[in-house]
Amino acid sequence: MQPARVVFCDLDILCIKHTPSQNSFLISINPMDSPNALSTAPAAGSRKNATLICVPIMGESVEKMEIDVDKAKAGGADLVEIRLDSLKTFDPYRDLNAFIQHRSLPLLFTYRPKWEGGMYDGDENKRLDALRLAMELGADYIDIELQVAHEFYDSIRGKTFNKTKVIVSSHNYQLTPSIEDLGNLVARIQATGADIVKIATTALDITDVARMFQIMVHSQVPFIGLVMGDRGLISRILSAKFGGYLTFGTLESGVVSAPGQPTLKDLLYLYNLRQLAPDTKVFGIIGKPVGHSKSPILFNEVFKSIGLNGVYLFLLVDDLANFLRTYSSTDFVGFSVTIPHKETALKCCDEVDPVAKSIGAVNCIVRRPTDGKLIGYNTDYVGAITAIENGLRGKHNGSSTTISPLAGKLFVVIGAGGAGKALAYGAKAKGARVVIANRTYDHARKLAYAIGGDALALADLDNYHPEDGMILANTTSIGMQPKVDETPVSKHALKYYSLVFDAVYTPKITRLLKEAEESGATIVTGLEMFMGQAYGQYENFTGLPAPKELFRKIMENY
Repeated sequence: MQPARVVFCDLDILCIKHTPSQNSFLISINPMDSPNALSTAPAAGSRKNATLICVPIMGESVEKMEIDVDKAKAGGADLVEIRLDSLKTFDPYRDLNAFIQHRSLPLLFTYRPKWEGGMYDGDENKRLDALRLAMELGADYIDIELQVAHEFYDSIRGKTFNKTKVIVSSHNYQLTPSIEDLGNLVARIQATGADIVKIATTALDITDVARMFQIMVHSQVPFIGLVMGDRGLISRILSAKFGGYLTFGTLESGVVSAPGQPTLKDLLYLYNLRQLAPDTKVFGIIGKPVGHSKSPILFNEVFKSIGLNGVYLFLLVDDLANFLRTYSSTDFVGFSVTIPHKETALKCCDEVDPVAKSIGAVNCIVRRPTDGKLIGYNTDYVGAITAIENGLRGKHNGSSTTISPLAGKLFVVIGAGGAGKALAYGAKAKGARVVIANRTYDHARKLAYAIGGDALALADLDNYHPEDGMILANTTSIGMQPKVDETPVSKHALKYYSLVFDAVYTPKITRLLKEAEESGATIVTGLEMFMGQAYGQYENFTGLPAPKELFRKIMENY
């Protein structure tokens, strides 16, 4: 059989066509007329994909595992994986029979040996005997490693197991092989007679996942394709878009059977996994680190509430240019950009909004559907400056003058990166006198020269107080979780500032803000900047006005 070529047709339905080329892997989307032509999400409660959610169950006793099976069912799982290798003691007939007789969900039995990343370190024949027994007792699925699959199939030849589907699996804990090697691996697994092919690899870069997606959409048999690690997270979510047989979600955060597994709750409620379809558009927050961001919470909830057929992901990206080249389909619609990629993003876009060009940084990238070109924007400066102005106006009893309350103020910006540039640009445009403080003085000097301000080294900021009533804006990651005890400025220096803003919003009240408030300054949290820049990003992504009240309602709980 020739490999399949995947094309998204006029109605945005996933279509499979055969092509003669052995290396023809193409995923394409029929362009939409405009960004706000995003299709409507399916009605709540419906299911738009067949991808199953499997909860791995690990425990030292059968009793504990049975409790967790019930939790998985209550939480909305489709099936559970019973990790027999995690049991402290294991009586095959007694324990397998107990699981099967009392099952409330379909059961996948895995008895993973140490040589394949599991915990079992005993007799191999006894391990395989237990898996054969599981089939005889009526298991829904068993998982057998490729290395022993032929031997296992030889041992059951001539026997009939109508109920049990056999998953033949391969795990690579070092890397993700080339597309050719992955294709050959699929062929080897298929040759064993597997009912379901499972390949799990390791992401050294987020672009490794694209190769797994290519294999997934071309597979001629049920296929489980997962890429382990934080850089592989998108494989576990977009499996539902690209046709994966199942994905894994844990009962608790951090209690995983493989690196990078999200929780069952996040799959169902954060990523709305059962609503994902071949025509679902992909958005995300690009950064390093990125796990602290609240953008996925906000945008996914907005998409769900308004009915837009999109999903918003955490994208841990090392090389921005490589990422954008790899995920070049118009299905990947738009990206928020955070530290450290905002300045690099400027160079990666085909076109840049004049404001972003003046700032020298991009925090929002949109792929134009008509030609696939990347358009860069900067919404940071509006979000932050508006929040600071509102803070100052509140301090002066809501003055409604059209002149910015920043006019004439001495505005100290900590940081000379993308966010620092945005704040410096915005403050200067409002008539403030801007000073840039940075750990690397040369970077501060360059930015100060570009916007017509002054510069100083961050180490000198504690002793900098030419006047009272200054404004301080931290645009660095100092004080962000998990390093919440850090602060860029000593408390004794904060008495000279009338308002202090911190772009960090995890935690909401940083050490800097706490000490500034104790020193008598008005404080403005990074959450205000986050909301302001998110409005602009939403409008760039969709072409629709931002539902600001909905945004604020969603973030009230965070």
